[in-house]
Amino acid sequence: MELAALKFIAAGIGAGLAVIGAGLGLGKIGAAALEGTARQPEAGSAIRTTMIIIAALLEGAAMFGLVICLLTMIM
Repeated sequence: MELAALKFIAAGIGAGLAVIGAGLGLGKIGAAALEGTARQPEAGSAIRTTMIIIAALLEGAAMFGLVICLLTMIM
């Protein structure tokens, strides 16, 4: 195979893994926040705030992975 074709395949696989990892992480965060709120309803606002911060950091890491994959494809 040519090098250009391998770059496209690698970028596609890398982007897919980044998105799958982010989706799994967000699912685990949501499940843990829901369970924590069910166990201690009075701590719901603190749990929600922490969940939003962690989700934002996770989305940032996923976007970083996607950008790296796109840059790999271009270069």
